Amino acid sequence: MSKRAELHFDGNVYELPVLEGTENEIALDISKLRAQSGLITLDVGFKNTGSTPSAITFLNGEKGELRYRGYSIEELADKASFLEVAYLLIYGELPTEDQLTKFDTGIRNHTLVHSDVLEIMRGFPASAHPMGVLSSLICSLSAFYPNSLDPYRPAEEVDLTITRLMAKLPTIAAWSYKNEMGHPVNYPDNNLDYCSNFLKMMFSLPTYEYEIDPVVADALNKLLILHADHEQNCSAATVRIVGSAHSSLYTVIAGGINSLWGPLHGGANQAVIEMLEMIAADGGDVDKYVLKAKDRDDPFRLMGFGHRVYRNFDPRARIIKKSCDDVLEKLGVDDPMLEIAKKLEQVALEDEYFVSRKLYPNVDFYSGIIYRALGIPKEMFTVMFALGRLPGWIAQWKEMREANQPIGRPRQLYTGYTLRPYVPIEERA
Repeated sequence: MSKRAELHFDGNVYELPVLEGTENEIALDISKLRAQSGLITLDVGFKNTGSTPSAITFLNGEKGELRYRGYSIEELADKASFLEVAYLLIYGELPTEDQLTKFDTGIRNHTLVHSDVLEIMRGFPASAHPMGVLSSLICSLSAFYPNSLDPYRPAEEVDLTITRLMAKLPTIAAWSYKNEMGHPVNYPDNNLDYCSNFLKMMFSLPTYEYEIDPVVADALNKLLILHADHEQNCSAATVRIVGSAHSSLYTVIAGGINSLWGPLHGGANQAVIEMLEMIAADGGDVDKYVLKAKDRDDPFRLMGFGHRVYRNFDPRARIIKKSCDDVLEKLGVDDPMLEIAKKLEQVALEDEYFVSRKLYPNVDFYSGIIYRALGIPKEMFTVMFALGRLPGWIAQWKEMREANQPIGRPRQLYTGYTLRPYVPIEERA
């Protein structure tokens, strides 16, 4: 017999089904509560509300566990390519060799972007934030592929849209960087793998052809995997709510990009660099800022330490720390802010104050340092995040659509005026 909970209210008893996930998570199903009782629940920020069942990503913040479709993030980052992980997230299983070849070939065949999209981009000033450029251009693709507007199009057309997004977002992301730098854009080199192609589009110049460093390409591959999905976060929830209206997948992904743009979501690694810049501008005294961080009355907070979900450690940080060390060693970057970052990392890993509070360096701390070492401007950090998160957004949208979930429509607890009469303007005080 299935478990049930009881809600006692105003002399009535309402039964609520109790659901259990495959990792033993327990949920009260309140789907019919309002219809049965007239009651709604209030959970500002949805911190305790499951908006959907999902088979994509499992996250246990208390134990520091992250898995995609049952595979640990540690094993995927160590053994898989980003395209393998993207296929896994979107289609549910790791690809066979033939499936991966077909997926990779399809992406290589669609990396070019219509020249009119480039004309749209040229209308943006160089001062435009790359995330604004990226979201606008991705949204514009719905005009270039009008068939994507049909919510009931055949599965093969949906797959084509997915392939186009996976192929074109790196091109547009690199172009958004070139727009900020005032450089001419580079076109894709489809002889290169996904990460190497992106790096070449980013860093090649008319007088300089970027040489792919395997250490850098491997670090980018790992970063994209680590960022590929993260359960029902702000941008994933946005993708699902926009997609629930049967919007074009291009506009859905643009919505995810805009949500990620916010400094409380995808901008954390940018905040790390801004913190390091502030410390450097103040003389680089790390000990001073460590004391400020320990002072409850001081508004200063260390960025890139701890995590609102992981209460033990961020498993992604352990993985990317080695890549961060490898990149810094290989590039031999001489940057005073990176020295400040290393000192802060040492304090956080050894100082009892930080260790006891589990204020460990997280993935945003290390990713920000890697991007800084590569010469990527901080405004581009969130674009890099979006590049990794794309397959997760697609997977969330695809799962929602295949489950025929209804349009999202949260309720509210109204706290405004009750009915009152209209007052003519001459009578208003």
